[in-house]
Amino acid sequence: MKSHFIAWWNVENLFDVKDAPPNRRPEKLKRKIKADLWNWTADVLAQKLTNLSRIIVQMNAGAGPDILGVCEVENRHVMLQLTEKLQIPGRNYGIINSDSSDNRGIDVGFIYDQNRYQFNPNEWFQHAIIKRYATREIVQATLRTTQGNELILIGNHWPSRSAGQYASEPFRIIAAETLSYFVQRIQEEKGNDAAIVVMGDFNDEPFNRSVTDYALSVRSRSKVVYGQNPYLYNLMWPLMGKRIASYVFAGRPLMIDQFLVSKGIAKKSGLFRLREDAATLVQFDGMVQGRYDTPVRFGQTQPDFSGYSDHLPIAFVLEEK
Repeated sequence: MKSHFIAWWNVENLFDVKDAPPNRRPEKLKRKIKADLWNWTADVLAQKLTNLSRIIVQMNAGAGPDILGVCEVENRHVMLQLTEKLQIPGRNYGIINSDSSDNRGIDVGFIYDQNRYQFNPNEWFQHAIIKRYATREIVQATLRTTQGNELILIGNHWPSRSAGQYASEPFRIIAAETLSYFVQRIQEEKGNDAAIVVMGDFNDEPFNRSVTDYALSVRSRSKVVYGQNPYLYNLMWPLMGKRIASYVFAGRPLMIDQFLVSKGIAKKSGLFRLREDAATLVQFDGMVQGRYDTPVRFGQTQPDFSGYSDHLPIAFVLEEK
């Protein structure tokens, strides 16, 4: 039985250098993030990449992730630089990156081991969530394992709570409805047993209505397996109530980074199967601080060279027959 170590990390404003060539940063975006780039030099970016890679290479008992979903990455150029830092014996990492119209240029992408998966570029889709302008996105990609089975990834970065949790909630509901449509469309095209892994920074927790009522994410495995709707099994529920979280806001722990899986993975008789209590937080020495285990952020206007991101990574292991 083969195992797949799948991780997700909001890497917090992984920007290109402030004087990036025009073909790497549209002028409109450059004006928007100018303040964020005030102290963002090539040396700062290099340190950020070093810090991130230090954590990533420790994942999976030092073997590195098989698949890593990321968000808040500005462009393909910095994603390539990150993969170049991941010097792990036997790994051959490739990238799948989006180039969205997000107002701050923070996109979703995947890093995957090309020795273990084949990416189908004809089955790559993205959808920006629109307010008055494009913001955040949903990205779908299909990988084929060495066993010949398809694994469909959907990466999410839903609109933030910066305008207030409830004032901004309608935009996350739009994202959730879009995600549910993606899942339903995949199941219509590939069958109800399609293996779909949804991951992302949802900016809502597993119990918030955008996730439960609109993305159709549930804590009941049997409801996903036997229900008629395109339900998703939320792997984060066993971690809830343990005072651990992927993100901390004003001393409040929030589990806003999540994995959701489809019926094809939730059922125990499929090509893929889950370990019990599959999802974990990825946390190594120096990644958190304070009484609430707040992630040590790297920041951008005044970088902290000992930091990493304002989010902790999450991971789970998927087994394949």
